[in-house]
Amino acid sequence: MPASSQPHTASRTSSFKYKPQFGVIVLCKDERDQARMYERLKRGPRKVKVVTV
Repeated sequence: MPASSQPHTASRTSSFKYKPQFGVIVLCKDERDQARMYERLKRGPRKVKVVTV
């Protein structure tokens, strides 16, 4: 692959706006624990998402 002297940049016509987000990962012992933690956290004022990795 030939080296380029210019770094790759996104199109100047792109309407994508980067918005930083910050999060916390809570490690759960199993799926059941994850469901309980989700229910507990969604009662709070923050947006909660479930992720399985």
